[in-house]
Amino acid sequence: MNHYLLSVHMVEGEGYGSEEEMQQAFKDVDALKGEIKQAGAWVFAGGLEPADVATVVREDNGQILTTDGPFVEGKEHIGGFWVITAKDLDEALAWAKRATVACRGPVEVRPFQSDTES
Repeated sequence: MNHYLLSVHMVEGEGYGSEEEMQQAFKDVDALKGEIKQAGAWVFAGGLEPADVATVVREDNGQILTTDGPFVEGKEHIGGFWVITAKDLDEALAWAKRATVACRGPVEVRPFQSDTES
């Protein structure tokens, strides 16, 4: 089995249409989480705070610098993610198709580089 990252992308200023829609999305995501666990594909998942509360840590000529805000300046940021196991990309994409509906946002699927190292 391979590991895949399913990252949920959010656009600043674009939210759910209503409080009811947001609550339904949360319920749908929780239901999908249960199905992923039931299928044995679950590894880990999490929702993220808004990008404007991020801290960037970087090295510059031997100095460690920290700055406020997201690393990438833009309106689109990762809002949450799942790490799953799947036999192949097609299986991971099948979960992502369900995730995009539940989250009401785009989901990017990326395989981990190698499962041979732990």
